[in-house]
Amino acid sequence: MKLLRLGDRGRERPAVLDSGGRFLDLSGLTTDIDGGFLASGGLERARAAVEAGALPELDARGLRTGAPVARPGKVVCIGLNYRDHAAETGATVPQRPVVFMKDPGTVVGPHDVVLIPRHSTRTDWEVELAVVIGTRARYLDSEEEALGCIAGYAVSHDVSEREFQLDFSPQWDLGKSCETFNPLGPWLVTPDEVGDPQSLALRLTVNGLVRQDGHTKDMIFQVACLVHYLSQYMVLEPGDVINTGTPAGVALGLPGRPYLRPGDTVELSIDGLGGQRQTFAAA
Repeated sequence: MKLLRLGDRGRERPAVLDSGGRFLDLSGLTTDIDGGFLASGGLERARAAVEAGALPELDARGLRTGAPVARPGKVVCIGLNYRDHAAETGATVPQRPVVFMKDPGTVVGPHDVVLIPRHSTRTDWEVELAVVIGTRARYLDSEEEALGCIAGYAVSHDVSEREFQLDFSPQWDLGKSCETFNPLGPWLVTPDEVGDPQSLALRLTVNGLVRQDGHTKDMIFQVACLVHYLSQYMVLEPGDVINTGTPAGVALGLPGRPYLRPGDTVELSIDGLGGQRQTFAAA
């Protein structure tokens, strides 16, 4: 099942994209797709309504696509989770997941304009598989239990400002939490439709030039491991987002370091999860 939110920022309407390509209105079941919806069995109610043919069709023409999850409580990120990305940045392959936080206010729609911060010289791209938590995860006993806590998956763009990230602070959050720095979506796709999260190709282009072409099978720490690991150190709540890392091909690791400039267009996609397209603009 593919869930999404359509409409102007702050006024999005919850919807389902069915197998026939129709948009079905979920607003009769919930006011939004958020942690409360996920925690209260919202996915099951939505699935039952789709199967019963109980949802009216929604005319989506001209409607903006928002992030598929409203107001995530936190965005947890995993750094250096692909060996080729660690190598291109000159970093040592980590023995344990590298964990940092990103301001949840950075989450925007998949096609929204992304703002290059004032005084930025090194704004960079990162396509990532996002995990959305569906049930509370606290001190989980196993990776199998961890998979059962996942509501679904989405495309995430973990935009980064490398100077802010690497030169201005010993922690990474400063260069990760700039305004609009986490486009998410277009859809929240449930695990039954995704299948194995370690069998997905990720791609990203800048102005039509392929920059990243990776695969989730190459993660150092796989999805189930990450959810289980994080639950030992923090409580993951419904609606929380985990960005699981990016493959090689970021500007930081490329010859000439071709960082993003106003007017650049970035397109990214993950198998089965849809695609994003953003134009970058000066803040």
